[in-house]
Amino acid sequence: MSITVLLLITGLGLGALYFLVASGLSLIYGLMGVLNFAHGAFLTLGAFVGFEVSRLMGATSWGGFTLAVVVGALAGAAIAALSELLLIRPLYERHIEQVLITVGLGLVTVALYEGVWGTDPIFISGPAWLDRTTAVLGANVPNDRFLAIGAAVAVLVGLVLFLKHTRYGLVIRAGVENRSMVTALGIDVRKSFTLVFTIGGAAAGLGGVLASQYFGYVSAHLGGTLLIFAFIVTVIGGLGSLTGAALAAVLVAVPQQFANYYLGIGDLIAVLALALVLLVRPSGLMGAKAA
Repeated sequence: MSITVLLLITGLGLGALYFLVASGLSLIYGLMGVLNFAHGAFLTLGAFVGFEVSRLMGATSWGGFTLAVVVGALAGAAIAALSELLLIRPLYERHIEQVLITVGLGLVTVALYEGVWGTDPIFISGPAWLDRTTAVLGANVPNDRFLAIGAAVAVLVGLVLFLKHTRYGLVIRAGVENRSMVTALGIDVRKSFTLVFTIGGAAAGLGGVLASQYFGYVSAHLGGTLLIFAFIVTVIGGLGSLTGAALAAVLVAVPQQFANYYLGIGDLIAVLALALVLLVRPSGLMGAKAA
């Protein structure tokens, strides 16, 4: 029983990290039709910047950790906004070039991070509470899993409220449904594009700081590793659907944890889940069916 509870909660924590990355991917593709293969670079930068801030402010203090989370999210938002303005905006409606430029950006940033921080993982620590465990039905669950779950829920709720109850949210949702109509109404959709990239980058940067706590290290390849599973989650949930991404993150991460523990094939389970959804419902669990 305790093993089941532990695997379930740690799976939810892993799913929370997947969602933080996948939420940005889903929003960006839903509005802009851009498959952003550089999204992992935003996460990695957030993780490294958060590490530097916590190291300077005191890695074991809550003040230093909180500041690291905020600055890491801001770093992810900044690099995402710059990427959209300088690299993606000139290439709208040119999807092959978009893929090439984002793949290239992802490769270049990995080399840059390795040049600055080295090729070896940097092991980190956080506030003492995060290194402890909490007993849940006989299972000693690491506290950083609860932090990741809470952050993912907060981001999901915040994004849903933003999309439903703000003017920019209305423009974004309308742009997802019919970008041409929104443009015809005289609304500058490009500002929404930049905003969506910024929001996605902030979520990725936040995920980077929390992922470094979850895994206990930060490296230049951290974002690339999580990006693979975030794409799987995004496709399974349905491109452009936040709730679909949240549901898919749980459906991918929890079985992955159980399969890793009992069979050692967690990654294979995730790929098989993707293949099954593509065969049965190519639009994803909560994506709109193609006409």
